[in-house]
Amino acid sequence: MDKKRNDDDFLMKPKIDFAFKEIMTDEKARIGFLSAVLKLKPEDIKETHILNPYLGKVHEEDKLGILDVHILMNNNTEIDTEIQLSEMRIWANRSLFYASKMYTDQIEQGQKYDVLKKCVSISILDFELFKDQEEFYSSFHIREDQRNFLFTDKMEFHVIELPKLPKERKEESSDVELWAKFINSEREEEFDMLAKQNPYIESAYKKLQVISQDKEKRLEYEAREKAIRDYNQCMYEAEQRGIEIGEQRGIEIGEQRGIEAGIKNMAEVYQKFGQSYKEAKEAVQEKYPNAEEKLIDSIIQDVYNMQQV
Repeated sequence: MDKKRNDDDFLMKPKIDFAFKEIMTDEKARIGFLSAVLKLKPEDIKETHILNPYLGKVHEEDKLGILDVHILMNNNTEIDTEIQLSEMRIWANRSLFYASKMYTDQIEQGQKYDVLKKCVSISILDFELFKDQEEFYSSFHIREDQRNFLFTDKMEFHVIELPKLPKERKEESSDVELWAKFINSEREEEFDMLAKQNPYIESAYKKLQVISQDKEKRLEYEAREKAIRDYNQCMYEAEQRGIEIGEQRGIEIGEQRGIEAGIKNMAEVYQKFGQSYKEAKEAVQEKYPNAEEKLIDSIIQDVYNMQQV
């Protein structure tokens, strides 16, 4: 009896990307989320279509992968939304790379540039990316430095940092704050309160309740949650091992060899989890900023068994 009641009460966490992508299959929820983040009136969003409806990896070479939601809005704007739970300090570089790819993938040889649609990147992060800023929501456009006019409106970036959400309850909260709190919520009472404040979140909550009681989807959700948890734990332990190995080897055979051991260990972890050479190199350079680039390339290439980059 108790087990059945617990199963009935089970709710997925919306910030697990599997659950978020399922929620976004609800058109009303999708319109509400996009209008809140992009500062649009819901009625101005005439139509939305998910361009990648199947729950596959973003990049086939990733063993874990990040599940994104790729949406075409009003037939003139492509939007890619990703959730990242563990800290990735190079996230801005990554977002720029994949937003640029989304933009260039639209055009084929012989076509004119006027076929290019606007591209929007939305990042929902469970860590602080901009540590010197207090606000949880940031938006970026390509503007002239002095006079602040747009160079082009074809690309923009929106970042939601969940740890920066206000803890206190306010009478008047923006729609983007309500959505961020919904994504960050875990308890039924939190969902209930937010659903009462926004009809689009209410629709998202109803979808969450439905998928949470679907046995097959729950198995997929739990497998996804476990994969993310295991990945984060392995990355943490690998970093600690890299530090320990580097420090110990530094004591035993000198600082240079200690650094080399740390670089090799980090590269092996990134290679094991299907991360690209570029991502491994950027992480190593951030960890060991004084190491020579030639040394870093040599070690990582050896781990990745590459002849050239």
